[in-house]
Amino acid sequence: MGRTSDADERLKDAALALIWEESYGAVTIDDICKRADVKKGSFYYFFDSKADLAVAAFEKLWETDWKPTLDRAFSPSVPPLQRFIDYFKNLHARQAEAKVRLGKLLGCPACAIGSEVCTQDEIKVADKIREMMMRKRRYYESAIRDAVAEGAIEPCDPAQKTSALMALIDGLLSQARIMNDPEPLRALPALVLDLLRPIKPVSATT
Repeated sequence: MGRTSDADERLKDAALALIWEESYGAVTIDDICKRADVKKGSFYYFFDSKADLAVAAFEKLWETDWKPTLDRAFSPSVPPLQRFIDYFKNLHARQAEAKVRLGKLLGCPACAIGSEVCTQDEIKVADKIREMMMRKRRYYESAIRDAVAEGAIEPCDPAQKTSALMALIDGLLSQARIMNDPEPLRALPALVLDLLRPIKPVSATT
């Protein structure tokens, strides 16, 4: 089977990279195996299908990237509004760096791939992406509840406000991907603050 010690991890990394760079439908198992330098027989040792691999790849993305980033930015020790400022400043920086490294801006993998597979029969993949988005949503909603409790923003329905916030973020990420330009994301901290309506002025560059 060759280099099996980390073959499954390389398959996950290759799958996420290729699917994000191209599309779920366009990428084949052969493409993934070639990128991962793993034989096709080894692929089926670890995974039953491309969908199963994609689900595992997204869970790895959550555990190794999204969750640690969200845990740092949305730590309860950080003032609620500062959590949003820090997170979205970092989001712009990460997308700008990816544009330089890859030559194109890819946006959010969950949004890009989720919008593709949600109308297809790839139920496992769509369900995993929805699960990840709901996990992320809880960080936002918790911070909004904390901001209301501390009197940092006007009283609101945290769930409704979170839905509006996610629509704003996903829309700007899609716009940045379409335009192949991270610049729209630079305004995210200020736009998020406008949406949250702080009671006292807060600088988005803090």
